[in-house]
Amino acid sequence: QVQLVESGGGLVQPGGSLRLSCVGSGVPLDAYNIGWFRQAPGKEREGISYSSKSAATANYADSVKGRFTISRDNAKSTVYLQMMSLKLEDTAVYFCAARTKFGRIWSRPDQYDYWGQGTQVTVSS
Repeated sequence: QVQLVESGGGLVQPGGSLRLSCVGSGVPLDAYNIGWFRQAPGKEREGISYSSKSAATANYADSVKGRFTISRDNAKSTVYLQMMSLKLEDTAVYFCAARTKFGRIWSRPDQYDYWGQGTQVTVSS
């Protein structure tokens, strides 16, 4: 099974940018479709972006569309989430998750088999 580790979180001012990384080990990451999720205090985990194994498909939640970009480098077993124009409401713990199956429903946490531990993103002035 794959192990996932996120990094790249931190404190940023509104309007700033961050790039998160999700590194997979144990099994090549190109065997998995990858989702990015986030969870703010007191809220449910929200699916925000998705990349199919080959990167042919990329999906985004409306809340981040046009501001966030998902990409992957399978040779480095890494999936990235470039976040721009960050807002206060983007503050959350960000997780990457992996699944082998395909499907139209990409934003539900129960559709994923493996999870990283998360990285904190705080947007504050």
